[in-house]
Amino acid sequence: MTKNIFTPSILKMSWPIFVEVFLQMMIGNVDQFMISHYSQASVAAVANANQVMNVIILLLTVISTATTILIAQYFGAKNKQKIEEICTVSFAFNGVFSLTASFFLLLFREQLFQWLQVPEAIMEETNLYFSIVAGGIVFQGLYFSLVACFRGHSWTKTTMLISLFINVFHILSNSVLIFGIGPIPALGVFGVSISTNCSKFLGLVLLFYIFRRYLNVKMSWRYLHPFPWKTLKQVLSIGIPSGGETLSYQLSQMTIMKMVNMFGLAVINTKVYVYILATFCYIYSIALSSAAQIIVGYLIGAGRSKEVGRKVWYTATLSVFICLVMTIVFYTGSDYILRAFTSDRDILALGHAILFVEIFLELGRGVNIVMVASLQAAGDIRTPVIVGIICMWSIAVGMAYFLGIVMQMGLVGIWIGMACDECIRALIFIYRWHSGKWKNRHLI
Repeated sequence: MTKNIFTPSILKMSWPIFVEVFLQMMIGNVDQFMISHYSQASVAAVANANQVMNVIILLLTVISTATTILIAQYFGAKNKQKIEEICTVSFAFNGVFSLTASFFLLLFREQLFQWLQVPEAIMEETNLYFSIVAGGIVFQGLYFSLVACFRGHSWTKTTMLISLFINVFHILSNSVLIFGIGPIPALGVFGVSISTNCSKFLGLVLLFYIFRRYLNVKMSWRYLHPFPWKTLKQVLSIGIPSGGETLSYQLSQMTIMKMVNMFGLAVINTKVYVYILATFCYIYSIALSSAAQIIVGYLIGAGRSKEVGRKVWYTATLSVFICLVMTIVFYTGSDYILRAFTSDRDILALGHAILFVEIFLELGRGVNIVMVASLQAAGDIRTPVIVGIICMWSIAVGMAYFLGIVMQMGLVGIWIGMACDECIRALIFIYRWHSGKWKNRHLI
């Protein structure tokens, strides 16, 4: 039976999403952490491959987010048939999109790696990992569409438990396939790529079973004959602009990674390790933003828009507080924490300096994650896209190049550029929400 969210609570809804998102992120980070004990060169190989993969994965996430927003609003409006139609269209679209993305990634992988200036020493392993994981994108695409359906109905604990199970499976299979056991040889990068795909496939199978068995929503081919172009347009009207902002961010990060690759293996690995720590700083903000997005969508769909502002300001404040506390903890204890990855003194020193800049970066990111999600849920889709594209390329990439390359500040200069981008965007989004112009936007 469909759950009720007539008295939505940010914290109650966010903690299962936090666990789920944490576990999803752990798949990539566990790969890099475990492979670091196999080979430092393999760390850089997996990081460069994932830099490209993240573009597609986040685009799939954005389409799924659009699905969640619409389901939440129609749930508030009590329109069950429209919910079933949206779930069906989202599942079909994500399947087609992810298969198409796999084809083009595999076809143009060499050109992508050349553009990223992947060092020759790690090219073979990068290509191996990327080829296998890119071939399994469809598992993740379909999985994300099902997660969106569950979240739109506030079934956040279900997807959390599935994530927990597949992560345990992933860690165990990594241990066996990376390092070998008994008759199974140590497979290194090949082993971690196989483990990653198997984990994603297992998650898809389990979630699909629960969806068909317990969620009071029926996906059916009859919703696709004739094809509901209007519904797809609704999803894409949110997903494409939001995807534009996400794509812009990932492409800007790929461009920055290209700069980082110019400084050699030690700097590449420092960037990888600090970024892993950074994900722990803002991961709860992602959960808070997802919860806020569901609740904002529901309240607007139910005609209770007066309650929206208070929820969003509370969520943004909590997000910033958590981001800052986590970053300060990592900065003060960086020498000990980074030793979990490496004992290289140069990496430890550089990582400590980067984590100081990260404090200011997270101040802005804590606001941005919540505000972008809330503006999207309220129907103000274009503002985050326009602001994001302009700031990411002019400030993040522009200042990263100027400070890091021209002024020869290296990775510290690159990080300062990214921090300036996050903080300036945060100020713009705070002003936008305070102006109340989002109240004039409507999705349904």
